[in-house]
Amino acid sequence: MADIMNKDAAEPRSDLPESTKDLEEPPRTLVEMIELLFFAYRDFTNDPDTILDEIGFGRAHHRVLHFVNHYPGLRVADLLDILKITKQSLARVLKQLLDEGMIEQRPGPSDRRERRLFSTARGQKLAKRLMEPQLHRISKALKLSGMESEEISRKLLYNMINTHEHEAIEELFSRQRS
Repeated sequence: MADIMNKDAAEPRSDLPESTKDLEEPPRTLVEMIELLFFAYRDFTNDPDTILDEIGFGRAHHRVLHFVNHYPGLRVADLLDILKITKQSLARVLKQLLDEGMIEQRPGPSDRRERRLFSTARGQKLAKRLMEPQLHRISKALKLSGMESEEISRKLLYNMINTHEHEAIEELFSRQRS
C-alpha cells in the first residue's frame, strides 16, 4: 500500500547487514511466529473483507469506521496519526463513508474549523457486523489457548508496536475506558 507512512522505515537502519552472506539463520520458532502472524492476519481480515466487498468498501474503510465508531468525536488529525495514512488517502475514504451515510462530520466544540467524526446508526450497524466475526475468532483462539493467554497475547501484540507509539496508544485506550 503506497499510502502507508511508516516513520521507522523512513530512517535507514545502520544495524542491518550489507548482504545476506552476513546473516545468521534465524531461529525456526521465530520464523514460524512470523508465518503464524501472516496466516492469522489473513484469516482475521477475510471475514470482514467479504462483507466489505459486498458494499464496495475495502480495508481502509474498515479501519476508519472502526476507530470513528469506537472513539466518537475523534478528530481527523488524530485519525491520520492513528492510521498512519496520507491526508489524500483518508480524504477519499472519508468522502465515501460520508456519502454512504456511515459517518458524519461535526465542528469541534471550541474550534469550529476542527472536524470531529461520528458514526451514524448505519455506520454503527456496519461496524458491529464487521467486528462480530473478528470477536468470535479472537474469543475462540483465546479459549483454545488457555486462561492466561489473553494477558500474554495483549503483551505480545503491545510489545510488537514501536515503543514511541505506546503512549499514544495508551491515551487512545484510556478514552474508551472512561
